[in-house]
Amino acid sequence: MFPVHRPRRLRRNDVIRSMVRETSLSPADLIYPVFVTHGKGVKKEIEAMPGCFQESVDEIVKNAKETHKLGVPAMLLFGIPEHKDAEGSSAWDEHGPVQEAIRAIKDAVPEMYVITDVCMCEYTSHGHCGLIEGGEVLNDPTLELLAREALSHARAGADMVAPSDMMDGRVEIIREALDEDGLIDVPIMSYAAKYASAFFGPFREAAESTPQFGDRRSYQMDPANRREALMEVALDVEEGADIIMVKPALPYLDIISDVRDEFDLPVAAYNVSGEYSMVKAAAKLGWIDHDRVMMEVLTSIKRAGADLILTYHAKEAAKLLNK
Repeated sequence: MFPVHRPRRLRRNDVIRSMVRETSLSPADLIYPVFVTHGKGVKKEIEAMPGCFQESVDEIVKNAKETHKLGVPAMLLFGIPEHKDAEGSSAWDEHGPVQEAIRAIKDAVPEMYVITDVCMCEYTSHGHCGLIEGGEVLNDPTLELLAREALSHARAGADMVAPSDMMDGRVEIIREALDEDGLIDVPIMSYAAKYASAFFGPFREAAESTPQFGDRRSYQMDPANRREALMEVALDVEEGADIIMVKPALPYLDIISDVRDEFDLPVAAYNVSGEYSMVKAAAKLGWIDHDRVMMEVLTSIKRAGADLILTYHAKEAAKLLNK
């Protein structure tokens, strides 16, 4: 009873607050997503994502060196090819931007852990995550293409592949393809519970992957569904996923918590483009304290149960954490 119990005693200064803090965040928890494009000397800022860029391989290598020095251990590569077609054939081009970036990063910064996004949307002329027939995205025929893409990334030296397409059965097909090629040590981080979210908006500009018709609600999850997420995750675990991801993060903190409670695998959460851009826009208008809000957002994701956080804030957050 008051006045015996005074919780404020443990909030009096920075020292005691840090000593009793329940959730800790470090640069080692972060994965930095980047966008690799064709050409040389290219560093084009993404208008909807201030501070993020489409970068050619030579610029990505510079970025990787800086990111590694800050203590961020991993990068996630998205590719923007020179050529797009209905099949997305550039996805498995041995000399595509992602494949070339993998080799260049591993040569320049061998300690950097390179993860690749495996999906068709950046490579298809129609912007969907799989083959199209009669206006429908075909699940099973798309699986072979995803396996080819993942295999090309792993052969180029990727440390991990991360399928984000939300086709049923893709983890199993990719695992089989990797194992048959002798790449048994390449893990899979599955976008296991990926919602059809409006928070992906700025990413469409970044990856040049806006669907030319319709949307992705027929294969990405309904934002209203909570129990279904556990089923999706369970299926990917059964198929061989090594890390499971929830995407987006902030509107789905309850899902991150559910997944953390239900499964023993490492849990990743993607602090997506819309979440990032809202912080940037509000800070630019002077409505919020950028750094405090950024760190509060990332801490909330960690507190909800994420072991790893994919975030465009990775470098700027690491700079604050390293002070």
